[in-house]
Amino acid sequence: MSVAIFPGSFDPITNGHVDIINQAAAIFDKVYVVVMVNTAKKYLFTNKERTDLINDAVKGLKNVQVLLKPDQLTVNVAHDLGANTIIRGVRNTTDFLFEQQIAEMNKKMASDISTVLLFTEPENSFVASSIIKEIAQFNGDFGSFLPTKAAQALKEKIGYSKHE
Repeated sequence: MSVAIFPGSFDPITNGHVDIINQAAAIFDKVYVVVMVNTAKKYLFTNKERTDLINDAVKGLKNVQVLLKPDQLTVNVAHDLGANTIIRGVRNTTDFLFEQQIAEMNKKMASDISTVLLFTEPENSFVASSIIKEIAQFNGDFGSFLPTKAAQALKEKIGYSKHE
């Protein structure tokens, strides 16, 4: 059985993330979407909120399971779950270069684990959680970039006041 993990912070999950999860689910027998912590980021949503929003966004995918592993290295999570593949999403050349560095570092730590880069659909190539949170903060229209429940949660979290 082919098992992969898709690690990330998902603060909040975007349509780009869902795009990558759908692609991975079509390739692998089992995909774990793993909510992790990036120490360089400040989070708007709690670990539980992020996990719940992802669960809602992937509820139709039978071979996808969402897990919370905030205090572990990605390669250790992969080993614990029996995964030999790490999925990473790529939107553009900047992402590619960053993901290449991460993949090489992971390979040095765990030579038995490969990284597979999946490219988002063009309509998601510019979508980033940080940009969406900025748009939301200033009452811009961001709903088309997020799954429905995530968009609603973001509106509630920031006190969104735009009339719909």
